[in-house]
Amino acid sequence: MAGDVHQRMEDKLRSAFKPRHLVITDESALHAGHAGAPEGGESHFHVEISAEALDGLSRLERQRAVNKVLAEELAGPVHALRMTVR
Repeated sequence: MAGDVHQRMEDKLRSAFKPRHLVITDESALHAGHAGAPEGGESHFHVEISAEALDGLSRLERQRAVNKVLAEELAGPVHALRMTVR
């Protein structure tokens, strides 16, 4: 079951981009014991997204667009975000 941070991220990305494809994976367990990896997870994520709204943008522009939508999470509970943006 997805946690609160995961669900907020999914809701924001779906609302902002209306993606053709969206998968958000909590990778926090892979970083257990490392700095920035709190107990309970939801600190390290991988986002795979493909959306018409991102078509035609450079890779950097697509990543910046995702970062902008998730700025609140990146400033707080999310320590690391890995992206595959198509």
